[in-house]
Amino acid sequence: MQPYRICANCIMDTSDSKITFDSRGWCDYCNNYHSNILPHWHPDERGMRELEPVLEQIRRHGKGRDHDCLIGISGGVDSSYVTYLAKAKFNLRPLLFHVDAGWNSQQAVNNIEKLVDGLGVDLHTEVVDWQEMRDLQLAFFKAAVPHLDTPQDHAFFAGLYNFAAKHGFKYILTGANYSTECVREPLEWHYHASDLRQLKDIHRRFGTRSLKTFPTADILKFKLYYRYVKGVQVVKPLNHVPYFKEAAMQELVDKYGWQKYAHKHYESRFTRFYEGYWLPTKFGYDKRRAHFSSLILTGQMSREEALAKIAVPAYDEETLAQDFEYIATKLGLTVPQLRELMAAPNKTYRDYANSMTIMELGTRVLRALGVQRAIIR
Repeated sequence: MQPYRICANCIMDTSDSKITFDSRGWCDYCNNYHSNILPHWHPDERGMRELEPVLEQIRRHGKGRDHDCLIGISGGVDSSYVTYLAKAKFNLRPLLFHVDAGWNSQQAVNNIEKLVDGLGVDLHTEVVDWQEMRDLQLAFFKAAVPHLDTPQDHAFFAGLYNFAAKHGFKYILTGANYSTECVREPLEWHYHASDLRQLKDIHRRFGTRSLKTFPTADILKFKLYYRYVKGVQVVKPLNHVPYFKEAAMQELVDKYGWQKYAHKHYESRFTRFYEGYWLPTKFGYDKRRAHFSSLILTGQMSREEALAKIAVPAYDEETLAQDFEYIATKLGLTVPQLRELMAAPNKTYRDYANSMTIMELGTRVLRALGVQRAIIR
């Protein structure tokens, strides 16, 4: 284990065990941003010129259909802003797709409703069977892994892509972006939610009921069958326009009565607990380091501001106590039982069956073919 060290440029540190530093004290995330992301990222007029032919293809594809594209919406700022751009700026006719996995906050529900009403767009909601979701969620708690949010994340992406393929959607617009996500979270902090093999293995070991309706899609179906057989393409509009998180949220507030939330991903009460308490308390991983470092690199936050924010726990004691009891009760546990799960020996994705070998091989092939740019982590 290397001695503690923090990047001289962002705030990533040795809580990522594989982080490296150059002679300036800059980490590999910062060097990756300047070498592999920034030269190819054009959130300006050039980016819009690159995006416009894609938008025209989407419009042509949608002729004669009720909707021309699909947008997965969580109620968070990224997916909300993409929805706003698609309808109000790009003249598209999106269908919003939301997966209700049982953990929505009031803010998330409000934000989706405000956009649907304000923009006049249609919404399809897929409700995950709670008994199955609860059983799978408990299995991940018992597995004692960092990536506790995998059941929810897998349901989101699998539900979205399965729906797109089934109903003939060729274009999915997502809120993925470099502006707030150019520093990718280390694999040991957040393992691939798309690894169906791991999800099934953890559920086989610790689950108690069959997942008869829970939405699933393995990496081969997602990366190959849906993309190259069904023709489903993913478009990331936020990488082609100026996108500044605080300004985007304020614009949504002013136009639609959208509600702000404390931090990235905290539109889900469960994700707030997982990122704000489970990860930093049990494993020493604070995802805010990656989130704030992305904002530092893209000029939306100073390093000094990030250091001040990271020094304050994500939770105040009163909110933590409320969420701890809420999570335990919703999962059918007592507070002492949830504390026992917190105290169990820590595990990693390597302790369970996984598809890392085939994922790494696939990544190398895609990079060799020029389909995917080499970006670390």
